[in-house]
Amino acid sequence: MCAVCRQKRIKDELLRITKSADGKMSLDKDNRLSGRGMYICRTGDCIKNAEKRRAVERSFKASGDEVKKIYSELSEYGRND
Repeated sequence: MCAVCRQKRIKDELLRITKSADGKMSLDKDNRLSGRGMYICRTGDCIKNAEKRRAVERSFKASGDEVKKIYSELSEYGRND
């Protein structure tokens, strides 16, 4: 389920973001990293709304440069439908 639009989708249509036990966040391209995760649709609208609604900050209770890096990586992998 997308953390932004709350729609159920298959995993291939979602991007996964993880936060490891040591607190490092990363975009999980292969859906194999361990740690707490959240999913966001690959659509451009969900990626824009994720940043606007601060979805990553709320899900992981984080802020700063690492969150900005995640949003820039998300925009690279997003696609417009």
